[in-house]
Amino acid sequence: MELIPETKEIKGFVTYEFDILQDVDSIFLDAKNMEFERINLDASKIKYNYDGKRIAINKEFKRGSSHRLVLKYSCSPKQTVYFLGWGDGIKENEQIWTQGQGKYTSHWLPSFDAMEEKVEFDLNFNGYMDGKIPITNGNLKEVVSNHIDGQIISYDMQKPMSSYLLAFAIGNYKKQELKSKSGISIENYYYPQDSLKVEPTYRYTKEIFDFLEEEIGVPYPWQNYKQIPVRDFLYAGMENTTATIFSDGYVVDSTAFVDKNYINVNAHELAHQWFGNLVTEKNGNHHWLHEGFATYYAYLAEKEIFGDDHFYWKLFETLKQLKSEVTNENGQSLLDPKASSLTFYEKGAWALFMLQNEVGEEAFKAGIKSYLNKYQFQNVTVQDFLKAMEVASSSDLSNFREKWLERDRFPYENAKNLLAKKSLSVKLAFELDADLITFQKNAVNYKRYWNATKSIQFKKYLMNTSSKYLPKDIYNEAFAMEAVPVRQQLARRLDSIPAFLKTDFESLLNDKSYVTVENALFKLWVTYPEEKAKYLAQTKDIIGFPNKNVRLLWLTLAILTNDYEANNTQAYFQELSGYTSPRYGWETRLGAFQYLNEIGFTNESLHNLIDATVHHSWQFKKYARNLMDKLLEDPDYKIRISEISKELKDEELRYMNTKLGKE
Repeated sequence: MELIPETKEIKGFVTYEFDILQDVDSIFLDAKNMEFERINLDASKIKYNYDGKRIAINKEFKRGSSHRLVLKYSCSPKQTVYFLGWGDGIKENEQIWTQGQGKYTSHWLPSFDAMEEKVEFDLNFNGYMDGKIPITNGNLKEVVSNHIDGQIISYDMQKPMSSYLLAFAIGNYKKQELKSKSGISIENYYYPQDSLKVEPTYRYTKEIFDFLEEEIGVPYPWQNYKQIPVRDFLYAGMENTTATIFSDGYVVDSTAFVDKNYINVNAHELAHQWFGNLVTEKNGNHHWLHEGFATYYAYLAEKEIFGDDHFYWKLFETLKQLKSEVTNENGQSLLDPKASSLTFYEKGAWALFMLQNEVGEEAFKAGIKSYLNKYQFQNVTVQDFLKAMEVASSSDLSNFREKWLERDRFPYENAKNLLAKKSLSVKLAFELDADLITFQKNAVNYKRYWNATKSIQFKKYLMNTSSKYLPKDIYNEAFAMEAVPVRQQLARRLDSIPAFLKTDFESLLNDKSYVTVENALFKLWVTYPEEKAKYLAQTKDIIGFPNKNVRLLWLTLAILTNDYEANNTQAYFQELSGYTSPRYGWETRLGAFQYLNEIGFTNESLHNLIDATVHHSWQFKKYARNLMDKLLEDPDYKIRISEISKELKDEELRYMNTKLGKE
């Protein structure tokens, strides 16, 4: 396969070797918008039908026969393969990456969209690609240089998988190499400039891997494991077999780790290597077997790392979300293929938590192990799983199936009672919720609750629900604590800063938390305008998360502060506008657009906004289009945007012509 990034084109040769298991009169492959130079069957040209979506070869295939199908093709994928950074003039900014789930690998490879078709894929890449080595499924077998077509890079997979799990990523990377307890090679990729972020980003990776192998009871089923961050990814992460691709928004330093880290996504995508990749759903009716399981095992991994209190409060948070569905009568069955992510992920995890408590931990583990071993490299149904659990636990799970899987309404009271039984601090939260309903909020005995437990999670919850009503001594104790979650809540929940808390609140600017600093800076800047310059000077060099949350806020406040470094105001405005450029990730760009919407746009940032209206990330594209609609209501902006649009081409031009009434 050859990648041509300048034209976003792929040219490829694909060979399928297969055996016929029963007599058939045709075979099919999915292939979206491709051109075929040649299709051979068993070294001979073959007639085929192609409608732009699927290839059909109509021929009698006899049971027991073996065949070799070769296709030479080219395509320019409209989705699934994403080319970033080519032609922007920024060195080492180039990336190519794929996302097959929900998008279909058949946009770049003639393959099989149905998850029930499992194939052992071996990928070969040719071309120089500026010396970059593609990262894909399986083992890197060899790199042959000085070939007539440039480098030939070959990867080997040893076991079959569904085509949506086929993936590759190309970019400017280095890697950290680890070994699991069982000897599996773990490769953690990173951008060269992020060498100091490797440890906090991939913190606990080996521990998570070792824990999941032991907890699941089935050895990791693939040759190796790789994790690759990419820019502007569509989701948090994707569990491609042996090669998880994830958003580089999770590449963080040690300060950001306490606010937002990769732990849960890391564990979730790794768990999918068993639940989804090793055993795969037959269709969307059984999607719980993927997402509910990966979510629950990620929570178990976090429990192993951070302790019981962290685990039970995770469940408490999701229980509150699921309760709102019950209240709004929006509950969904776990067997509904069109259910929401909240249902598949969180209700699914809750179903497993309840099942484990119903059958017992020993029987639960035995059932999981039996299920995975019996159906490895196959497709499964929910009933297949339940049968394995019934055998392991010697119990009838028909009531469990009806209550937790089939019923739309979430069994809130059952879940609440078990969680309260498991965790004293969560039980206190339920009691606090009841008091807040029963009594006037200023009549609740908050001091009793504050002193009832040492749980940081509970104290955080108390401040989140009741910050306006807490007595002064609780605030004093909270500020005296070193617990980041509690101090984050102080920064977030205190809308006004009384004089007696001013010095304490100013101390939040020194916290090792970008969430805390961002909130504290803004609230101090608003509350004490005479000291704006002091607060800006104190936070001038803080960047924040990968989306530059603190820096974007700082630039905006510096621009809006009269007489603050007046000679630099224009430079700050240009810097803020520059963060709307496609060279940055979409989360950074979105933040910059939000602030510029308050203070005004340069022509450059308006051009970047137009670019954002055709971005591949639907969240970012939706925001950009809504903002564009708002700006076009202003006559001055409409004139400026219309002038800029004269320089546009292709998709941007077509979209803006529709908005400007030119088509």
